[in-house]
Amino acid sequence: MEMNARYTSFIAVGDSFTEGMSDALPDGSYRGWADLLAARLAAAARGPAGEAATPGFRYANLAVRGKLIGQIADEQCGPAAAMGADLVTLVGGLNDVLRPRCDVDQVCARFEDAAGRLTEGGGQLVLMRSPGRQGPVLERFRSRMEQLFARIDTVAARHGAVVVDLYASKALSDPRLWADDRLHLNAEGHRRVAEAVWQALGLAAESDWDAPLPAAAPPGWGARRAADLRFAREHLGPWIGRRLTGRSSGDGRPAKRPELLPYED
Repeated sequence: MEMNARYTSFIAVGDSFTEGMSDALPDGSYRGWADLLAARLAAAARGPAGEAATPGFRYANLAVRGKLIGQIADEQCGPAAAMGADLVTLVGGLNDVLRPRCDVDQVCARFEDAAGRLTEGGGQLVLMRSPGRQGPVLERFRSRMEQLFARIDTVAARHGAVVVDLYASKALSDPRLWADDRLHLNAEGHRRVAEAVWQALGLAAESDWDAPLPAAAPPGWGARRAADLRFAREHLGPWIGRRLTGRSSGDGRPAKRPELLPYED
């Protein structure tokens, strides 16, 4: 695939996956695949030593945790399109399909609307088939996810978008690449996603992002039960509480990087 190897600007749109949870930095903030990708694109834009650089690579990340696809479409896509970046990524809809009640057709329609708005900015659009962690949650919601992913493929074909198929990855389904909340990737998971997007853009591979993790003995019964209790106390309980009260983890939270500004490491 021959594509522009020197993007001058990049906007990331979406929810917690694009915000970077749970790739935590020492100060408590999150990095994530989009930040990692921006750093690599900025370095590529500068060019090798002695070659003319592309000045002022710019990056914005409008993602906010907990956002549904309708909120992404209404709150993020218009501003993102107006910025007119060379490259735009859209990941969303999983927060919708993982809810107990969901009109998947409506979610698909709103995703299509979001993608259409982003194409108005004229940049290369990148969509993703999101990864799924092995376990009962994936099995319960698999049919919904696959319905959404089928629409993503259709939307991509219509708009000339690149699709990064993380859902088919066996490595990214490994629980060892997921955080304790069982909903978000850990640092290594985010690194692999950044590499997957990089390669999908036709850029030179640095590593095999879908390489399986080394074999390891599964944790014993006691360790699994302790992890289950910790998960229920620290993550599942608060999530249920927010659902019962109609709150979201993103309520009142601003976009991670709301303006398309020069990127600095």
